[in-house]
Amino acid sequence: MRLNVNILLITMVLSGFCPTVFAQQALQPLPESKNAFIVIAHRGSHLIKPENTIASIEEAISIGADYVELDLRTTKDGKLVLLHNDQVDQVSNGKGKIKDLDLEEVKKLILKGKDGGLHHIATFQDALKTCKDRINIYLDFKAADVAQAYSEIKKAGMEKEILVYVNSSEQYASWRKNAPKMPLMSTLSRMAVTKEDLLESLKKMPLEAIDNIPSKELLPIIRSMGISIFVDVQNSSETHEDWSAAMKKSIQGMQTDHPQALIEYLEKNMIRNGLKEN
Repeated sequence: MRLNVNILLITMVLSGFCPTVFAQQALQPLPESKNAFIVIAHRGSHLIKPENTIASIEEAISIGADYVELDLRTTKDGKLVLLHNDQVDQVSNGKGKIKDLDLEEVKKLILKGKDGGLHHIATFQDALKTCKDRINIYLDFKAADVAQAYSEIKKAGMEKEILVYVNSSEQYASWRKNAPKMPLMSTLSRMAVTKEDLLESLKKMPLEAIDNIPSKELLPIIRSMGISIFVDVQNSSETHEDWSAAMKKSIQGMQTDHPQALIEYLEKNMIRNGLKEN
């Protein structure tokens, strides 16, 4: 009788044997980066420039970040724009939810930066043009149509420069259906603390990257499967100790509110390409 290959491989993993063929199976390649250790600028480099704006993207590019994390939402008239929260109040001089404003109304909103400049909410198209061949995108898919977003990505020729973070199983299914070659990322359930839990979770929703480690005991199996780990350290008061502690967990990158300081720290300590494995 011919054995089912997937069942055989899972059995091998559960027994502690993780062959290379399993590690590579079904994974899509992540965007190429010049640095082995990935620095992700959370909402752009937004300490001085307003978050999710073209200016914050340009700042992230200028300081040498590998990815810029951007949040995608939809206006009343179906246009894709960058905005973290569903309301415009916190970042602009406007009021209300982005889904209740059309693009022309959104374009009139003013965002003030600490640099004294006046900025605007960015469209997805403008963000794609700004990033193309300059910096990869970590796309936090907040509230948008997958087919529409992927269409704009294809028009910009950026299919190989984006990692998509999905926030639900519905988003995951839609991306796999509409863009099966796009690498996807999400958070592993904190309940997945055993090999069996992990394999069951990834069987339902295979991922190319994750942003958390539910249990340190799972690190060897996660690494053997070829899944990248980009942890969130973003905080207004990040320290060298935070970065050092995160790197010791065998991760491949960090999402930070202080990309310039993190890059300087990595370069000063000659670990821009990560810690050497023991």
